[in-house]
Amino acid sequence: MPSLLKPPSAPSRRSTWLVLLGAGGLSAAVAMAAPGLGLPSSGSSSITDSPKEVIDQVWQIVYRDYLDSTGKYDSERWQSLRRELLAKPYAGTAESYEAIRGMLASLDDPYTRFLDPKEFKEMQIDTSGELTGVGIQISLDKESKEIVVVSPIEGTPASKAGVQPKDVIVSIDGKSTKGMTTEDAVKLIRGKEGSEVVLGLRRKGQVVQVPLVRARIEIHSVNSQLNTAPNGKKIGYIRLKQFNANAAKEMRAAIRKLEAEGAEGYVLDLRSNPGGLLEASVDIARQWIDEGTIVSTKTREGIQDVRRATGSALTQRPVVVIVNEGSASASEILSGALQDNQRAQLVGNKTFGKGLVQSVRGLADGSGMTVTIAKYLTPKGTDIHKNGIKPDVSVQMSEEEIKSLKLEDLGTAKDSQYHVAETTLIKALASPNNGRAYQPNSANLKSALPAQP
Repeated sequence: MPSLLKPPSAPSRRSTWLVLLGAGGLSAAVAMAAPGLGLPSSGSSSITDSPKEVIDQVWQIVYRDYLDSTGKYDSERWQSLRRELLAKPYAGTAESYEAIRGMLASLDDPYTRFLDPKEFKEMQIDTSGELTGVGIQISLDKESKEIVVVSPIEGTPASKAGVQPKDVIVSIDGKSTKGMTTEDAVKLIRGKEGSEVVLGLRRKGQVVQVPLVRARIEIHSVNSQLNTAPNGKKIGYIRLKQFNANAAKEMRAAIRKLEAEGAEGYVLDLRSNPGGLLEASVDIARQWIDEGTIVSTKTREGIQDVRRATGSALTQRPVVVIVNEGSASASEILSGALQDNQRAQLVGNKTFGKGLVQSVRGLADGSGMTVTIAKYLTPKGTDIHKNGIKPDVSVQMSEEEIKSLKLEDLGTAKDSQYHVAETTLIKALASPNNGRAYQPNSANLKSALPAQP
């Protein structure tokens, strides 16, 4: 799968496209090659050379596939805009990229946007499940505004070199990190495999220079553990952080491990999971659901794609899912499928409400774009865009708890939402039906389609 995300090795008039989900519009799934769109070209302007070729590629993609969710798209105005843009001279890519961004901004759709070659490459790295770097998770301290190490990833160059949680990164290759964002720091720390980067780390008032050789890092999206509830019940806790290319494989391994350890029920934590690969969300849903619809996709031509369970669930034990306002897109597909199929109860806050699907298109000069092409519906036909999914049990964390809760506290007694989820699961285990009545045939394609007269 990751290899399908690589941009063409040479400029091509074929568009590589990927169906994607994610709150930030930077996550991708199903990849395939699509022929040139072949729409009528301008008779007065040559578009055989970049940068006009790229402008026209972007225009054609929107004209053919864009799903308007804002009401700002007008087909006649869009055709007029094409003539205007192709009639202008462009000194280089900087000017043409500015024109493309302005053209897409007129749609008022934050998920339909242009990516220059560097941004396009970064997007592919973020969704591949692998990157080349040193293996640390970093964050920006809210008060000091310093770049702080959250934790080194086990077995990576940073871990082997003794980088520790709460180390403050004061410099990268001698460049001060003062005023940097985490994105700025990540771009400097990542690099070619085998190359060296030197981090200046402040620890207990002392600054040390730590040279690290970059290596290929596998990004783990699943954490799991077996908890023991106050009444002695064994609870399998699984936290899914993102739907990258490794997520389904890691989820499968986690469920199997916890089943072998005697888990009697599960708490699946999707809090602050921004989404990711469509295929990963469908695969993971199939690990929990034996029968029924998972999600349907609706383009401007109507229902185009329906994904169903395949009788391959790894467990029939009760499940409670924790969600919050940061659970978006692919997270909403999974939680919506589990809720609508009466496979799980949802605990926490209403989800983000990002129900649009984008495709990522590679363009002729190595740049790319994301374009909204569809919206997805839950098994019962609910359009969650801007509405979100409401939990069965609402639990609001206080501002104080949010600030004080550490990553290692998630899924423990210090985590109030987990506590309610665990209590909800224990009640389900004690009920005659051993949890919510799972009726797989209650959610199907028919319910996702409009009624017929």
